[in-house]
Amino acid sequence: MPKLLIGLGLALVILTVYTLVDCAVFDRKRIRGLPRWVWIFVIVLVPLIGPLLWLLVGHGRSSPTTRSFRAVAPDDDLDFLRGLNGGGVNGGNANSDIGQNRPFNEKDQQERIRRMEQDLADLDKNDPAPGETTKKKKKNEPGEGEQPGRRDA
Repeated sequence: MPKLLIGLGLALVILTVYTLVDCAVFDRKRIRGLPRWVWIFVIVLVPLIGPLLWLLVGHGRSSPTTRSFRAVAPDDDLDFLRGLNGGGVNGGNANSDIGQNRPFNEKDQQERIRRMEQDLADLDKNDPAPGETTKKKKKNEPGEGEQPGRRDA
């Protein structure tokens, strides 16, 4: 029985010393309930209850503003960049074609330019001559265009 009392007394002393040091070095903005000097008196003068009260009430929880969170822009996040186009940074190859995982070469580039020029020429063929109008007059659907009596216009 005396060994148990000595062990409990030693545990109480360790708990008291721990809570005293914790209270003394704890951030003043996060202490709850009472001022720091009052908590120190409570811990010292009320043996078991004082340290327990400090741990349960006075020792404030960490607030979200104290956590270290570093926002990373998508172009700085390597995991995000690897997920694009199934490869590493810049789609797997620093000299890759847009949307493809292959290196640029002169032949591919010339072929791509030729296709784009052909697409533009096809679009020009579909344009009406100056002075012609191919647009049909569109009827205004309810809720479209300016109509008399509309409240949102």
